[in-house]
Amino acid sequence: MSTEPTKILLGEDEMPRQWYNIQADLASPMPPPVGLDGKPIGPDALAKVFPMNLIEQEVSTERWIDIPEEILGILKLWRPSPLYRARRLEAALGTPAKIYYKNEGVSPAGSHKPNTAIAQAWYNREFGIKYLTTETGAGQWGSALAMSCKLIGIECKVFMVRISFDQKPFRKIMMKTWGAECIPSPSPLTAIGRKILEEDPDTPGSLGIAISEAIEQAVERDDTRYALGSVLNHVMLHQTIIGLEARKQFEKIGRYPDIVIGCAGGGSNFAGISFPFLYDKIHGKEVKVIATEPEACPTLTRAPYTYDSGDVAMMTPLLPMHSLGHTFIPPAIHAGGLRYHGMAPLVSHTKQLGLIEATALPQTECYEAALLFAHTEGFIPAPETSHAIAQTIREAKQAKEESKEKVILMNWSGHGLMDLQGYDAYMSGKISDYALPEEMLQQSLAASLEGLPKVPDC
Repeated sequence: MSTEPTKILLGEDEMPRQWYNIQADLASPMPPPVGLDGKPIGPDALAKVFPMNLIEQEVSTERWIDIPEEILGILKLWRPSPLYRARRLEAALGTPAKIYYKNEGVSPAGSHKPNTAIAQAWYNREFGIKYLTTETGAGQWGSALAMSCKLIGIECKVFMVRISFDQKPFRKIMMKTWGAECIPSPSPLTAIGRKILEEDPDTPGSLGIAISEAIEQAVERDDTRYALGSVLNHVMLHQTIIGLEARKQFEKIGRYPDIVIGCAGGGSNFAGISFPFLYDKIHGKEVKVIATEPEACPTLTRAPYTYDSGDVAMMTPLLPMHSLGHTFIPPAIHAGGLRYHGMAPLVSHTKQLGLIEATALPQTECYEAALLFAHTEGFIPAPETSHAIAQTIREAKQAKEESKEKVILMNWSGHGLMDLQGYDAYMSGKISDYALPEEMLQQSLAASLEGLPKVPDC
């Protein structure tokens, strides 16, 4: 029997004390956010939406950014998170691959999201902000920000995509338990919500709509700002604590991953696990990095790299990203956190530079993978996380075919204990695969991108 532990642990004194900013190491700089006129915008254009201390992180090109002591103190409630060796999954697959997963489900909110929620709430409070508005898809981000605002001492309002609001009632109860107000989106509380409800009263909603509602309410008050759980540069920055810890944990056992995998919706958990390893790749290390998304929302695999708005009402600047079009209303798949129309600009840029690969998987394969993981490792994954598991299983099977001892690392981004309705639907035969029709994609792109500026070549 191997002497390597099942859980590779770090002490609190071994936690990373700085975040890693990949912008310092990219071969070509990422195109800047622009206005509708195609001209780059400055930090002041974001000041009504975000506090200036976070805007400074958003535009920074410094490689290492210190984590404030109070934020570190709160993160220590669950960090460093354990790195697990998935021996029972390996045995079930009969693979020579060694599979490791970074367990981000140990946070109080059950996912990786508090890594940035704590930081964003803290920086807002330090700037004098009293209230935060936000959106949430599956509810993981809303739960994380609700908890973080309560711990930091500010108020929180969450616009939750209606289909998830209906499918996942316990998520909204979690948010209320932590003192947040949770509202189904689209709602009659905002101009954009009323407009969309008038056009389609039965709409399932989307993250793009919920973002518009949250921003609309945030800009109405000087003591209120908006917080985003993915997509933006400072969010990717805060999440790199995941991969930085994982690198230290691999050093403890004398290994290094051949493959790094994360599910991808807006890009936060994928960037968190992968960017520190991309630092190594940029500096000569061989590592394969894969972002995995749903076939129903194939942003990285089928959408163009373009300037587009982050929300339906076009209240955000135009961001350089792979986008299905800001008017895109994704199907009501159960991986609600992966239903965003655009991919983080930094993740999109790393794909343009050839640093990462992307795959799109059917949801029945992902649920099958999630059940196998639960049957072997015990933990029930979030539907979003199941995409990373399914891709990991594909890579492990390929290693078996090639008779190669590959080391695979995936980000186990959250538990699925609030998502059991999806499991029930799958086990009852009520879930089928849905690949986005090309006609629907082209209609969305035509409606969204007409007249918008183009991204210059890298």
